Amino acid sequence: MIPDKLNLAQLPTPLQFLPRLSAELAGPRIWVKRDDLTGCAASGNKVRKLEFVLARAIAEGADTLLTCGGLQSNHCRATAVLGAQLGLKVHLILRGEPPEQPPDGNLLLDSLVGAEISCYPQNQYQHLPELIAHWLDFYRSRGRKPFVIPTGASDGIGIWGYLHSVSELACQFRELEIKPDAIVCATGSGGTQAGLTLGCHLSQLDISVVGFAVCDDAAYFHNKIREDISDWTRRYGTSVDMTQVAIQVNDRYIGPGYGRATAEVFSTIRHMASLEGLILDPVYTGKAFYGLIQEIKAGAFQGASDIVFIHTGGLFGLYAQRDELGIQLKSSASGLIE
Repeated sequence: MIPDKLNLAQLPTPLQFLPRLSAELAGPRIWVKRDDLTGCAASGNKVRKLEFVLARAIAEGADTLLTCGGLQSNHCRATAVLGAQLGLKVHLILRGEPPEQPPDGNLLLDSLVGAEISCYPQNQYQHLPELIAHWLDFYRSRGRKPFVIPTGASDGIGIWGYLHSVSELACQFRELEIKPDAIVCATGSGGTQAGLTLGCHLSQLDISVVGFAVCDDAAYFHNKIREDISDWTRRYGTSVDMTQVAIQVNDRYIGPGYGRATAEVFSTIRHMASLEGLILDPVYTGKAFYGLIQEIKAGAFQGASDIVFIHTGGLFGLYAQRDELGIQLKSSASGLIE
């Protein structure tokens, strides 16, 4: 039984073939599930999760949303935008020093839609449970009803977003007459991969779900995904034989760490933008897409016919790292027009 959800995402999102990249790699056909098109300001994978999470918050009578993430968190921006749409106060607990310059990227949109923002340096943010408890007490003491959303909306409620998306994908596979060998996504908080993995398992789709880690190692995400699925079974009174659930995480392309990308990742972002008009970001999709391309070149998907990449959004975070793209404006004007 599917729990209550809000209709916040523009669905179904397109499943698009990348002809030039596929020809360039001379391997499996590459498709992109355009979940960067779930909305405009509230774009990306987080919206699918928040459809279920915010439905629960409203059902519990919440008037204030508390959530957390990095300064350029896509999840926090989506929560702030959707909170404004629903008339809910949003308070973001962000990791990092507040910028000296005017806010950019996701942080700009957080401010624009009126979210309350508290920034904490890493040595304070590592005590996140205490920070959340402090703000819960603060709002309750003022007669408000706060609701806490975990990092990335990744828990037993949030994974419904991508568990539910599997039926949408299956329908598109039938329409396009393809049977992908793998579904690939960036893995940052684990909820998207948990939902896809569980959804494919329950639907008996013989398709591997491969997550490319953007921060923690494979062991961490194996545990996190298992925790999210276990949380789902507890909340909704179901059972899953975890010995039959294949969790695949590739942690070879994390690079310098969360939110930091190598020159090769930025090169991939530039290449995909000019080759296919596909805009990736350096935190999630660019890093995962670079990893996918390298794995294809190394023969990891030998014999595969089709691979589907879940584009989880992140465009606004790209603006905050524009200098790393190394782009200079070039003018090709050769004369004046009378």
